Amino acid sequence: MASLSHLNKLLCFPTLNSTPSLSPPRAALPFLMKPLARPLMLRTSARATLRVRSFSGEELLPAEETEILKKALVDSFYGTDRGLKAKSETRAEIVELITELEAKNPTAAPTDALTLLNGKWILAYTSFTGLFPLLSWGTLPLVKVAEISQSIDSENFTVQNSVLFAGPLATTSISANAKFEVRSPRRVQIKFEEGVIGTPQLTDSLEIPEDVEFLGQKIDLTPFKGIITSVQDTASSVAKTISSQPPWKIPIYSSNAQSWLLTTYLDEELRISRGDGGNVFVLVKEGSSLLTS
Repeated sequence: MASLSHLNKLLCFPTLNSTPSLSPPRAALPFLMKPLARPLMLRTSARATLRVRSFSGEELLPAEETEILKKALVDSFYGTDRGLKAKSETRAEIVELITELEAKNPTAAPTDALTLLNGKWILAYTSFTGLFPLLSWGTLPLVKVAEISQSIDSENFTVQNSVLFAGPLATTSISANAKFEVRSPRRVQIKFEEGVIGTPQLTDSLEIPEDVEFLGQKIDLTPFKGIITSVQDTASSVAKTISSQPPWKIPIYSSNAQSWLLTTYLDEELRISRGDGGNVFVLVKEGSSLLTS
């Protein structure tokens, strides 16, 4: 079982330090989303459209240009596993697109538009290397990081950061609950109050893959399907028993639980946040077409 200090490191946003400094952030916070299943050929299509229309002399409306840049940004995330597998060329392209979007930010004072901040945001990309060990858990056999998210309740001034893990039999989550206060037009101060380890939730059925990849090698699971099937009923019974238990809540008293969040771009479906160490986080609103288009 992980220690409380280790749990806190997983539950605190790296972009959020109570006192801005030049040193790297100490903690990593769960952010998340499903891989963006876009064909490689589409990664630069939006940028190409923007350039062609610009050279042709066709005038673009500001909102139209912003939409093209947003799609180009999301396209560039393809194959990066939220930034974990991004190559240097891809990172440079992403930084360029983010900078262009920040210059066109339609919400100059995000904290004056809390209704836009409100809701569940899915992590699409981050440059914070401190979060990569968490993302690497998804490369383990039969385990994946299904989603990393941040949910904001603007009416009650609360934030929940969560990471969802998925396995063959069940899903489970680790979350951090916090309160926030508005400190400037773009910044909110956050105080984490508790960590929550969710009880595993049983999946509808056990799907056994044909093979799994481990340390670069594919392992054929066909010979083991009979054994796995024979224990499925027992495992399901245990999982149902565990799922009926309440989540485990852990109070957070650490002084490092004080943090801040700076929003540099915000609209109805896309949010960009930056940290004092230069780390960037791109999140997409749940239900947005950017997650599925």
